[in-house]
This record gives sequence, C-alpha cells and structure tokens, in this order.
Amino acid sequence: MSRRVCVILFFLFALLLYSRSFSSSVEVYLVPVKGQIEPGWLVFLERALGEAADAGASAVILEFNTPGGYIDTALETRQLLDGTELPAYAYVDQQALSAGAYLAMVADGLYMAPGSTIGAAEPRLLGGEAADEKLVSAWEGEMKGVAERRGRDPEIAAAMVRQEISIEGVVSSNELLTLTASSADELDFSDGTFDSRQELLGHLGLEGAEIIQTNPSGWERLSGWLIRPTVASVVLSLAFLFLIVEVLSAGFGVAGLGSILCFGLYFGGHYFAGVAGWPSIFLFVFGVILLLVEAFFPGFGIFGAGGLVAVAVSIVLAAVSATAGLIMLLVSFLVSGIMGYVAFKFFQRRGTLRRFILLEAATRDQGYSSSSNYKQLVGEAGKTVTPMRPSGIVEIGGKRFDVVTQGEFIEADVPVEVIDVEGWRIVVRKKEADE
Repeated sequence: MSRRVCVILFFLFALLLYSRSFSSSVEVYLVPVKGQIEPGWLVFLERALGEAADAGASAVILEFNTPGGYIDTALETRQLLDGTELPAYAYVDQQALSAGAYLAMVADGLYMAPGSTIGAAEPRLLGGEAADEKLVSAWEGEMKGVAERRGRDPEIAAAMVRQEISIEGVVSSNELLTLTASSADELDFSDGTFDSRQELLGHLGLEGAEIIQTNPSGWERLSGWLIRPTVASVVLSLAFLFLIVEVLSAGFGVAGLGSILCFGLYFGGHYFAGVAGWPSIFLFVFGVILLLVEAFFPGFGIFGAGGLVAVAVSIVLAAVSATAGLIMLLVSFLVSGIMGYVAFKFFQRRGTLRRFILLEAATRDQGYSSSSNYKQLVGEAGKTVTPMRPSGIVEIGGKRFDVVTQGEFIEADVPVEVIDVEGWRIVVRKKEADE
C-alpha cells in the first residue's frame, strides 16, 4: 500500500514539474524604448537582451514611445540587435520619431498601435541647428538601407530625413514625413496595426506567452540622466565653482568635497553609461596631480599648463561626443568664472580674503614707500656710535642709522655729516672742527 502511495506521489510531482516547465517555456521580454535614446539606455538594452537570452526567451518586443536621440547610439543599437539570436519586434505604442524611427525599422518586425506615429528623422545638432550635408546624406543612406533590408519603400524612409523629397499622395516638398499607424499600414511600411500587446503576440504565434517586463536599474537611470548635455554642463559648472570657492577659502572644507563629488558624478555617470573609459579618468587624475605639483612651486610653469590641458582633454574625451564635450567645457568655464567672480566679491566684503591675501595697496600717496626716504638727511650732522670701517652706526637727531664713509676710517664718538644719500645708502664724512 505504501509503495502505491509513493508511486502516485512521484507521478504527481513529475506532472507538476512538467506543467510548470511547459507553462514557463514561452517567455517574451518587453523592453521599453521611452524618452531619449542615449548611451545610458543602450547599456540597459544590452543587459535586457542578455537576460532574455539566458532565460531562453522566445522573443523580445521593443515598445516605442520616444522622440529620438543620438544617432551614434542608434547605430550601436543596430549592431547590438544584429548580434542577438533572439527575434526582436518593434511595437510603436505612441511614437517612434527620429532615431526611434530608425530603430523601429531595424527590428525583425514593425508593428504599430492605432493612433501612433513614426518618422520625422531629420538629424539635428545639439544646439538644435540643422546638420551639414555630409551628416544628412549619411543618415539618409542609413535610413534607406534598413528600409530596403526589411522590404520597405526606401523613398518613404528618405522623405522622413529630407524635407525637399516629395511623394505623390504621401508628402509634399518642404515637409518632413511622419506616418500614422493607418497610413503606414496602407503604404505597407509597417507589418500591421494591433490594439494591444496580446493581439500582437497572437499574430506572432506567441499567444499565452508570459511577458517579462524589464526596466532600467537605478544606476542606469542616474547615469543616463547625468550624461545629458544640460545636466553634465551644470555638474561641471558646479565642480569648477566649488573648486574656485575652495581656493578662496582657507583650508579644505565643504567646497572641496563638493568639487570632488561633482567631478565624480560627471566621470562616474559617463563611465557607467558606457561612454567614458578608464583612460579619460586616469587622464583627469593625472592632470589633478600635475596641478598639485604646480602648487608647490612658485610661478606658473609646465606642470600647471600640462595639468589644465590634461583636465580639459579628459572632460572632452569622457563626453558623448567631442563636440558635446567642447560645448560643455566652454559653458562650464563661463558659468563658473562668472559665479567665481561673484564669490570673490562676497568673500572680499566679508573680509575672509584678508587672512591670506593682501587686498590693499601701500601707495606713495598714502605715505608708503618701497624703501625709507633719507634724502632729507643730506647736510645733517651727527656723531659716530661705532668705529667706521668704512661702515658703522651714527646718531643723527636722536636716531641711529647704518651709514658708510667714502673709504676712510673714522673712530667712535666723532662728529660727522651726511654728504650723500643713494636709496638706503647713507654716506658720511668726518666733520672738521671749523665746520
């Protein structure tokens, strides 16, 4: 009897394991493409694809709601998606504009929700200015290339990049092309329109699949936020401002810690976002060391100049691009310089700088002189206090002075008179009795 019970329990346990393994065998990883497409998001995507592959997922769905982002990041994302063995499908939930349109076309399938849009992929510089023809042409070629690769009309992709391209019945000249879900479906530019993820999964033959939602980690969110040009410029400006304040205030205090923290946020954010590597960080540390060495030598020499160059180059190298790095560096120098001048005036009014900086000038108009003025002693008579060999001390008008003779020897307690003054040099001679 007990043997039968054991056999039944064994089969029940095996059936439970089989049902669980069967139910979890179909998994689909959902990767959101929200906000700006930037290097920090690329790090998150790489991690999500790795987790999906390790879990044996059946597919990955990229859910789009993005206004675009960096072209370099989009190109790197294409290489990443090409290198994964998992099928990756794009589902435009709201919008896939600019670089988002490019990535949606890169996916193995392009699907859209009703009312969503795709297009408007004209490249722009960081300041919002139009890109030069070389960049526009290269980006147009990329858009047309991925369209042809997926069997889509390359002219429609090109019209998303250039305003001057017109397609009869689709878009007129001087207007960037942006397609709605219905128009993309009619033009066979998308692979279908679906109201929900579940409908899309059913179309893909993945009905009943478990959707695994992935989201960026705290570090990935923070690093992605820190590398934005505006935020990075503010962080750098604060770093330089705190450094200036630390120099203006005696000792090492809160300002010095603030400067270290801001520089750490700048380089740390770019490092964790996969933008900066150890070389830029080492170069920055090397530059700081050179500046510290310069601080122990008078004047401004090769160590100080080399330190400043190393720090500036490291900041540019750590940025998303050289252009972005130069802009952020110039902006941070300008802002921190203005705020540093304000801080200098503030410390000056409080008198803090008087502890280690001479702020007043000792001018001749105020009665100061770089050396004592002894011209008024010419013709004055006195008496030697010590023998003159040929220098010694004489007393004139109750005051003692270091003087010299013209070479002769004069004994002590002998009357003398001043015959010449050259700066601090007072020349005397023996006063004759009849004088």
